[in-house]
Amino acid sequence: MFAYAVVTVVAVLANAGIAVADVAGARAVLDNSAEVGVPRAWLPLLAGLKGAGALGLLLGLLGVPVVGEAAAGGLVVFFAGAVGAHVRARVFHNIAFPAGYLALAAASLAFAVAH
Repeated sequence: MFAYAVVTVVAVLANAGIAVADVAGARAVLDNSAEVGVPRAWLPLLAGLKGAGALGLLLGLLGVPVVGEAAAGGLVVFFAGAVGAHVRARVFHNIAFPAGYLALAAASLAFAVAH
């Protein structure tokens, strides 16, 4: 239970943080999205998905497990796509970022399902 809570809280904070950075148009976000071919116009939608994932993970922690599991699964798919976008664009110098988010989402999902 403790590991599930810690990993999921870290995933909530990470996804909420990057969603805010997307909305704010942080230079790193703009540069990275351009480099992998993601149109700037998509950033609000992507931020919304990350924010919804963070909220869903939080709801899972607060006692709505099916929402937490669905959110974690959605984030796994989302960040697998982000890693795929990096591979497709052959942008490997910063692939650790989406891979790290993917690992957090996958760990959250594994703990949520086992919980």
